[in-house]
Amino acid sequence: MPETFASAVIPADAGTVWRTLRDFGGLAAWQPAVLRGALRREDAPDRVGGVRTLFMAGGGTVVETLVALDDGERSLTYDIVSSPYPVRSYRATMRVLPVTATGEAFVGWSATFDCDPSDADGLIGSFRDTVFAGGLRALAEYCAPGLSGGPRVENTATP
Repeated sequence: MPETFASAVIPADAGTVWRTLRDFGGLAAWQPAVLRGALRREDAPDRVGGVRTLFMAGGGTVVETLVALDDGERSLTYDIVSSPYPVRSYRATMRVLPVTATGEAFVGWSATFDCDPSDADGLIGSFRDTVFAGGLRALAEYCAPGLSGGPRVENTATP
């Protein structure tokens, strides 16, 4: 099962970053890959089981469900229900940790999924470099606008 991961140190405190990420309906506010998003009418932005529909900037629609939200651990996990990506059993987790030496936040974003072996490398790179790393750079700007340098981003993957 392929895995991919990106991380960044965000120049804002962990609480600020977590308040942004835990809003399951608010992804379009900071993720440049998402043109707009909407929660189902009956869902709250922090309700496990909630479903969001994302209209992607590059075209296409992704539907995701929130499967776990843990304020104590500052983590959330979601699954892709439907998307234009050729994946199955896609599950992603975002986690925020405080960087105690600087007052910043460390954010890790990982995913595992099934796909045809011929698609694995391309999907790993796309999720890691475009969706995750690009999103983390934008998250840094959203949480700490105008700070120079942006986040320090690290990417890893395993096919």
